Amino acid sequence: MKALGRWIGALALTLLVPVAALAGDIKVGLMCPLTGKWASEGLDMKNIVTLLVDDVNAKGGIKGRKVQLVVEDDAGDPRTAALAAQKLASAGVVAVIGTYGSAVTEASQSILDEAELVQIGTGSTSVRLTEKGLQLFFRTCPRDDAQGNSAAEAIKKGGYKAVALLHDNSSYAKGLAEETKAVLEKAGTKVVFYDALTPGERDYTAILTKLKAANPDLVFFTGYYPETGMLLRQKKEMGWNVPMMGGDAANHQDLVKIAGTEAATGYFFISPPLPQDMDTPEAKEFLKAFKAKYNTVPVSVWAVLAGDAFKVIEGALEAGKDTPKAMAAWLKELKGMPGLSGNLGFNAKGDRVGEFYRTYKVDATGNFVLQPK
Repeated sequence: MKALGRWIGALALTLLVPVAALAGDIKVGLMCPLTGKWASEGLDMKNIVTLLVDDVNAKGGIKGRKVQLVVEDDAGDPRTAALAAQKLASAGVVAVIGTYGSAVTEASQSILDEAELVQIGTGSTSVRLTEKGLQLFFRTCPRDDAQGNSAAEAIKKGGYKAVALLHDNSSYAKGLAEETKAVLEKAGTKVVFYDALTPGERDYTAILTKLKAANPDLVFFTGYYPETGMLLRQKKEMGWNVPMMGGDAANHQDLVKIAGTEAATGYFFISPPLPQDMDTPEAKEFLKAFKAKYNTVPVSVWAVLAGDAFKVIEGALEAGKDTPKAMAAWLKELKGMPGLSGNLGFNAKGDRVGEFYRTYKVDATGNFVLQPK
């Protein structure tokens, strides 16, 4: 009888617990580079999503359930990303945000797809990521063919006639170079050089010498900011003053630190707007909260796009879409949702819709200055 009494008492206590509490926390996965050469991007990704999660929880959570962020470090490396994806796939998350770098994201795609989890890439612009027919993959960043068109327009606007294209053989950089080359050649602009460098090296004078021999009036390096900074610095050391431009992977203030302010001055790149240039009410409110908590602003737009990924996951969950298929179907119908970087929406392939690219130029003080449209 005592055992029966204890059982009845436990049952009564259970019935008093809210259903939402019984359901437990909602786990959202974040895969980002917290170590390696892109660690500053990863730290901002983590800080931004953590800020948004804390805000949601402070307001009572989603349908009464708290959100728990589960973070895995991919180190900006495809092999580490595969391990991170496996950990998230077994962690009970409802969706995964990330990551930065197309090749790194690609290493996680099949793992998360087989686990039937929605994945939202944030700094992964390679065209092929959304050409595989993966129904649960989305991205809050634009893709390389859109960037290739914007790059070609910037080159045309600048009046350049002989362009050298240099990439680093990564999925992102090679894809952007190929897309830009196709658009330029179709428009009649001469591509006088097309080749790749090896990322991570300390001396690029050999490839710069080859570039100089091709006599371009513009060098477009489509790779990431660490190599961009090295190229700018060593190009100056050679005394070669040819203009140089980049894509959105150059959108990081560390570029100037690596190159030196004098070598970086005049360099320009195309990119979605920098955090400080985002002017929507949502962006302004977010930036104010971020600065209050971390006493700084995000270093680039890519981390902000992780925040946008969380916003659309939150929106789907608030709409009651808590299974992968239901969430994916909801996302593919989403259009014009206010986000941190602008309105959010996706097409049937999972690509973000809308126009994002602007041109930035490095001024004499090392600042990235938004150019008029």
